[in-house]
Amino acid sequence: MGRDVTDLVGSMTLDEKAAFTAGADFWTLVANERVSIPPIRVTDGPNGARGSALFGLGGETAMCAPCGSALGATWDPALVERVGVMLGEEALTKACRVLLAPTVNLHRSPLGGRTFECSSEDPLLAGKIAAAFVRGVQSQGVVTTVKHFAGNDAEFERHTINSVIDPRTLRELTLVPFELAVREGGALGIMTAYNRLNGPHCSEHHQLITEILRGEWGFEGFVLTDWLSAGSTAGSSSAGLDLEMPGPGQFYGKLLAAAVRAAEVPEAELD
Repeated sequence: MGRDVTDLVGSMTLDEKAAFTAGADFWTLVANERVSIPPIRVTDGPNGARGSALFGLGGETAMCAPCGSALGATWDPALVERVGVMLGEEALTKACRVLLAPTVNLHRSPLGGRTFECSSEDPLLAGKIAAAFVRGVQSQGVVTTVKHFAGNDAEFERHTINSVIDPRTLRELTLVPFELAVREGGALGIMTAYNRLNGPHCSEHHQLITEILRGEWGFEGFVLTDWLSAGSTAGSSSAGLDLEMPGPGQFYGKLLAAAVRAAEVPEAELD
């Protein structure tokens, strides 16, 4: 039987609520036994579900799916949806309920070190492939996190670079795959990019997260950072960022609770 989220949040202390905004460790979200919320584990994708193993270390094995550019080259969303089903099943074998995939940035530079994870330089193809991938994974009860939102198309100073993208290019190219993943795929998670976009860091970008993603596209899921990406406490909270990963938090968690007590962040925003 479902639980009323409003009542659940109302039953928690400020510190308990703030704890949920940052991870417990590298791959796990915070649990709360008192209110019967278990830990949730996440796993990388996009071309497999490796569990808690980090970059080939450890003894866990996983099915290796074709990379994103290979899936895009099929021009076959139905096939990609079947791959998504397989990856959802694989995530569950690792006791994970969140798959950190798909990557939908466009192939804008031949020097992009993670371009192989992405489907295409064509935004429509990339979006259709992403939506199919999302539908397949989420059909297995595993959440996807579409990444990296947005303009994460280069390697040079990737954590700090400012992607300057004019409004038309942003709407007709950069954002299209994310929009299709949300509108047609029903994506439940979005991961922000390391870079800045026309000034602000993506993890504290109100226009991206609140105005476009939630306001225009009707997204009702959660928004999390890329691992160890830049942000701020009040700025990210105001922008609509839900979760900082990994844990413990550098600007969420205990720091967010302190910001609420200092009246820098409204408690209703935390809720």
